[in-house]
Amino acid sequence: MSDLLDAVRAGAETAELLDCELPTRFRAAFTLKDEVGIFEGETDKDVRRSLHVGEVEMPELAPDECVVAVMSAAINFNTVWSAIFEPIPTFAFLEKFGRQGWNGARHDLPYHILGSDGSGVVVRTGIGVKHWKVGDKVVISPSYVDEEDHASYDDGMMTETQLAWGFETNFGSLGEYCIVKANQLIKKPRHLSWEESASNTLCASTAYRMLVGRHGARMKQGDVVLVWGGTGGLGGYATQLVKNGGGIPVAVVGSDEKADLVRAQGCEHVINRNDLELGEQGFRHPKAGRILGEAVRRLVGEDPQIVFEYLGRETFGASVYVAKRGGKIVTCGSSTGYRHEYDNRFLWMRLKSIIGSHGFNYNEAVETNRLISLGMIHPTLSQVFPLEGAAEATRVVQTNQHIGKVAVLCAAQEENLGIDDHALRERIGEDKINLYRR
Repeated sequence: MSDLLDAVRAGAETAELLDCELPTRFRAAFTLKDEVGIFEGETDKDVRRSLHVGEVEMPELAPDECVVAVMSAAINFNTVWSAIFEPIPTFAFLEKFGRQGWNGARHDLPYHILGSDGSGVVVRTGIGVKHWKVGDKVVISPSYVDEEDHASYDDGMMTETQLAWGFETNFGSLGEYCIVKANQLIKKPRHLSWEESASNTLCASTAYRMLVGRHGARMKQGDVVLVWGGTGGLGGYATQLVKNGGGIPVAVVGSDEKADLVRAQGCEHVINRNDLELGEQGFRHPKAGRILGEAVRRLVGEDPQIVFEYLGRETFGASVYVAKRGGKIVTCGSSTGYRHEYDNRFLWMRLKSIIGSHGFNYNEAVETNRLISLGMIHPTLSQVFPLEGAAEATRVVQTNQHIGKVAVLCAAQEENLGIDDHALRERIGEDKINLYRR
């Protein structure tokens, strides 16, 4: 056990943390380069076979980077993609990064430490870091941006050098320590625990960009927004953002239990997909869009101005059909498949727009975190696993046996630690903060 981790857990101040030696090795969850291809020809690509937990080397720190003791991390679908080596092995990203000089070469290793969401304590800073110090409690934005790229000053997501940390880079959050650039750090919400804080940034900020920010659908008051997977990793935040922003969310869910949950979150209008009688074809049914549109109109009296789309192949045709004339389909991810099929007549003849959205920039992450810190957006955390169970946690997400977000305790040894503002937590209410907990 590391003296430094013991000091972090005890809430040590800056001087004491600096007095502790930074370990040369630490425990983390990782995939192995020589296992690429192990799922070839298999239908069930079980991530428990490819995701390992063991000791790894502490990398050298760049001037603009920090070492964070990760108290908790969270599982995202990009962790699943990394663990099944699809759509392409993430080691290809690390190899490409490695050709960019010393900074990137550190990442090109025979193992890949996964994880794109985390919370923890800064324990070391590079000599070029100005605004963060050892001892700061933080959450981490996974948007890895080169601040010397001119495009990043307009929108960090538009630079060709932007990477998804923990997916296209190494040293992600699923370990006792991680390495981050200083412009990935954000103050941790004081009323949330480590695992609650770790579960928000990627999905909540992505939903913010898709719906609220100037680069997405730019939702306005009164907009009807169809949200697929209303209790999913993205959908659980989308319904909150729509409601908070004066929109009218209509959530699509897959069970009565999820319908009750999304209603408890403040979403009045809910469609249980099992009530639509689409048969085995599901939303690929030729009349799925018409059937869904009728269900939406029965609830709110009109078609949606915005469709919040991240499921992809299974739902995209229906999304294009159901959007209102001049409406917007804002899309990211594609958890059911990347190859989308839709009838283009319903796009061009009704003047609709498809808006591609990927991640978020630093400002959007900070703005989203502000809403969380004010208690206006709440965690959607449902389950927590230990670091040794990182593969099992990823399997739960892979097989869609979860709601909201799934977290992993890394350096934290138990749940419900790291809460600094109990008064704010009490004002918000445990029922809202823990709504998704089973």
